[in-house]
Amino acid sequence: MAKPIVLVAAVALVDMDGRVLLAERPAGKRMAGLWEFPGGKVEPGETPEASLIRELKEELDIDVTAACLAPFTFASHAYEDFHLLMPLYLCRRWQGKLNPREGQRLAWVAPKRLADYALPPADKPLVAMLRDFL
Repeated sequence: MAKPIVLVAAVALVDMDGRVLLAERPAGKRMAGLWEFPGGKVEPGETPEASLIRELKEELDIDVTAACLAPFTFASHAYEDFHLLMPLYLCRRWQGKLNPREGQRLAWVAPKRLADYALPPADKPLVAMLRDFL
């Protein structure tokens, strides 16, 4: 039986020291306690870029423009009840100070240390790509 495809956009926010932001999934959410790249589900009629702009404002209280989102790679992963398709963007410029609005913990992580964090299965293949690129 075919599984529904869920489109989720994610971003690797990269600071001036070349570190990548990870956010811990808060209690009550699926895969709570795992670390992930910020982002979220793309709503019907929404582009991945628009989704990231909305999600980053809602979750982290920062403003990003589409021009600052560079497509980087994607993940395609079969979970038990759905198939995840997740484009990953890079972003080095945003406005505002990070404010985790959902109570999630944040960590700035050197690319070579990303594998030290417990990540959802779909995010794990992205670590090597980021490590090699950054």
